[in-house]
Amino acid sequence: MEPTSQVVTAHPAPALAAFIDGYIGYRMTGFEAGLHRGLPSRHMTFIVAIGPVIDVISQSDGCQSPDNYRCVLGGLQDTPAMIAHDGTQEGVAVKLTPMGCRVLFGLPAAELWSTSIEFGDLIGAPGRQLWEELQEHSGWPQRFAACDRVLTRLLMPERAVGPELSWAWRAVARSHGTVGVERLAERIGWSRQYLTKRFSSEFGLSPKVAGRIARFERAKQMLLNTPSFVSIAQVAAACGYYDQPHLNREFARLAGCSPTQWLAEEIPSVQDPGLAGEPG
Repeated sequence: MEPTSQVVTAHPAPALAAFIDGYIGYRMTGFEAGLHRGLPSRHMTFIVAIGPVIDVISQSDGCQSPDNYRCVLGGLQDTPAMIAHDGTQEGVAVKLTPMGCRVLFGLPAAELWSTSIEFGDLIGAPGRQLWEELQEHSGWPQRFAACDRVLTRLLMPERAVGPELSWAWRAVARSHGTVGVERLAERIGWSRQYLTKRFSSEFGLSPKVAGRIARFERAKQMLLNTPSFVSIAQVAAACGYYDQPHLNREFARLAGCSPTQWLAEEIPSVQDPGLAGEPG
């Protein structure tokens, strides 16, 4: 069978827009069975499988056992997870910002750092309802509407992350990691040490590591989307790396492989940040 893939994007309901950057519906069939790398991202992992479960054979936290999930919620991470697939994948990925974790689920993103859980185990009946509704609907608009319904009911704005930390996170994301920690602290009016402490306590990683991930994500997008005559060294320079070896080292740390290897083995990915726009 010839490999085919479909990717459909949508914006969330207005009430959710400050916490979810978009929905991505994906359907991939006819690919060879293999492994997919779940890479570090500025978004938390939140994927509802349609049909076969998500089979995580190697967690980003090596202390967590392999598991499979109908609806997986995972924290931010700085190492890859490995997901096995049989060549067919279908589901909806929710581009959940770390600010959305507290306002929707009542806990800071830091509590899920480098961890994956079954969404229904965390949230109870609404999590199971979300999975069931997405199995019932065959159309993407209906599936996205179901996400809006379930998640809007969980929304509690009074639990929102403070404005200083929310602004700092979005500044790192918008700048693709180029803004320095000193500048962030100066704009907020905090010391560098206090910002790092509060940022890490809320999100699970320091502003510096968040910047590394944001820059890595931009490089990954450029590698996927630029013409073949653009070299990896040129991508490295455009993304603010010292040189190609610097980019290679960051890929080794964050993806567990080289950029060339990742490009060769990667099937269309719901993690591609270009699929649903830039962070707000």
